[in-house]
Amino acid sequence: MSGPLAGIRILDLTTVISGPSATMLLADQGADVIKIESIQRPDHARGAGNASGTVTSIFLNNNRNKRAMALDLKQPQGVDIFFKLAKTADVVIQNFRPGVVDRLGIGEAAVRARVPDIIYISISGFGDQGPLSHKPVYDPIIQAISGLTTVQAGSDSERPRLIRTIVPDKLTGIVAAQAVSSALVHKLRTGEGQHVKLSMLDAIINFLWSSDMGGQTFVGKEVDVQRAATFIDLIYETKTDYISVSAMTNQQWQSLCDAVNHPEWKDDERFKTPALRDLNANERLEMTQSALLTQTADYWLAQLETFGVPCAPVLTRGAMIKHPQVVASNVLIETNHPIAGPIRQSRPAAQFSATPYETRRGAPGLGEHSRELLAEVGFSSTEIDALINDQVILG
Repeated sequence: MSGPLAGIRILDLTTVISGPSATMLLADQGADVIKIESIQRPDHARGAGNASGTVTSIFLNNNRNKRAMALDLKQPQGVDIFFKLAKTADVVIQNFRPGVVDRLGIGEAAVRARVPDIIYISISGFGDQGPLSHKPVYDPIIQAISGLTTVQAGSDSERPRLIRTIVPDKLTGIVAAQAVSSALVHKLRTGEGQHVKLSMLDAIINFLWSSDMGGQTFVGKEVDVQRAATFIDLIYETKTDYISVSAMTNQQWQSLCDAVNHPEWKDDERFKTPALRDLNANERLEMTQSALLTQTADYWLAQLETFGVPCAPVLTRGAMIKHPQVVASNVLIETNHPIAGPIRQSRPAAQFSATPYETRRGAPGLGEHSRELLAEVGFSSTEIDALINDQVILG
C-alpha cells in the first residue's frame, strides 16, 4: 500500500454518493477501505446511470481502491462478522437514516462498547434532531431547503434554480473525509476515538456562509429580500462561442476597457471603484457583452490575454478533457477495469510528494473480497463456505 493513510482501516457502510465519495478519497490516500453492502439491497449506485459490462460509471467513480464484502446484517452471524472486522478497524462510517444502525445493533454506542477507540462517522440528510431528521433526503431536497436554489437564481425574486450537479452530496463527502483525517490525528495523539456527526444540510449552510450570506450576517440588520448583484453572469457571447471574463481589480477593469477598445469607460464615474462597479453591475456587464459580440471567441481570448484580463473559453465536458491545461496537469488517468474495460477517471486533486497516488484496484464487485476478508479475521475455508450457504455473506 502507498499513500499517507496506509495502515488505516475503514469500514464503509455507506451508499450512493456522499459516503462513498468520502471513503474513496480516503482509499485513494492509502486507507484500507472495506465496503460492506447488503446482499439483498446493495449500493443503489451499482444500478444507476451509464454502464459498461454491468458496471455503472457512478459506482466506478465513487468506489475505486476499496475491497468489498456483502453481508446480511439482519442475521446475528452477520452482526458478529461486522464486529470482528470492527475490532481491526480505525473508522466506521455509515449514512443510514438516523435510528437504523441502532436497530441493527451496530450503532455508535454498540460499536464503542466493543471497540472503545473507534472513530464513528454518521452522515445524514438533516441530522438526528429536529422535525425533518427522519425524512428521506436527496440532493435536490437539500439544495431547496438550504437556500442554495435561491442563491443560484441570483435573487429572492427570481425563480429558484437547482445547480446541475449534486453539490450537497459531493461537498458532504469532502467534509466527511476531512473530518475523518482530523479525528485520526486526534486519535494518534491521544488514543481517543470519537463520534463525528455530519448532515448534508449543515455542510451546505456552512459552505454558503463564506460568500452568499452577507445579508444574514449582521444580527438585527438582516436583509428581508435579497436582490441580485446582477441579472447577468460572467458568461459572454461572442460571434462564435461563449467565453468567461472576470475583471475584479481596478487594474483589470482598466485593462478590460483598453482590450475592448473602450478607454472612455475608465473615466465613467459609475465604474471608478470596485464598490461602484458592483452597484452598477448590470450596466457594466451589458456594455461588456455588447463589445464582445463584435469579434470571435478566439480573437477575444487572445486580446484579453495580451492585456492581462482573466478569461477562459467555455468548454463542454467532451472538450474539457482535451484542453491543453487539463492534459498538462495529468489530472485524468486511464486504467483497465476487469469488467468495465478501459476507463477514464480523475486522480485525486491533492498530490503528495512522499506518497504519490496509485490506483491499487478498480471499484469492486458485490462481495468480491468476502472470502479474503473473513480469512484475515480468522475464519476457516469450511466456516466461510457455511456462511455462504446460509446466505450470511456473498462470496
